[in-house]
Amino acid sequence: MLLVFHLPDYFLHLASWIIIIDVTLSWLIAFNVINTQNDVVRSIWRALESLTAPLYRPIRKILPDFGALDLSPLVVLLIINVLRGIISR
Repeated sequence: MLLVFHLPDYFLHLASWIIIIDVTLSWLIAFNVINTQNDVVRSIWRALESLTAPLYRPIRKILPDFGALDLSPLVVLLIINVLRGIISR
């Protein structure tokens, strides 16, 4: 019975780390610290985008346009933390 609560919590924790890594990598690419011409960086970037895009897409439809500032990862992280709080109780 305990596995029923630990498994979703584990996946939500994993999703939050994937989002944090995605945001960090996007900042590094935006500030030209790492280059997407590298095949390894490009493949990691594409994999992270394919994992996070379905999470961001509904939030981006709801949020207003802030120009270059994308708040959808922050909103998704807040939703994940709320869900983890509900599961842990």
